[in-house]
Amino acid sequence: MKIKTSLALVTAAAALSACVDFGGSRPPPVSMGGSQPRATTVEGNWSDANGLNSSFSGGRFETHTTDGTNQQMASGTYTTDPSGVIQINLYSNVKRTSSKVNCFLANPSQLNCTAEGGGHFSLNRQG
Repeated sequence: MKIKTSLALVTAAAALSACVDFGGSRPPPVSMGGSQPRATTVEGNWSDANGLNSSFSGGRFETHTTDGTNQQMASGTYTTDPSGVIQINLYSNVKRTSSKVNCFLANPSQLNCTAEGGGHFSLNRQG
């Protein structure tokens, strides 16, 4: 009797694990209405955990504060290579330095980035 119970539990566990997506392996499901296309570019507005908003449009980007002053913190250009890596050439108005940042779309609403100094950060799509 214990063998049948064990076999039933293993079968149930296997069936449940087939339903779990551990992220990144497949695109998110399309809504049944089909009215919202899946975003595949960086174009648009993004925010980070520090309360900064970044906008990407036509190869140019800007980052501004959200504290009511709308102060421009950084600006620059970006390109996307054939592998999907988004390279940002950034000028920091705060540090008065230029640097490069490489990003990729982890999914349509999350952009994961690595600064040339090795720091990591993520941006979340707005709207």
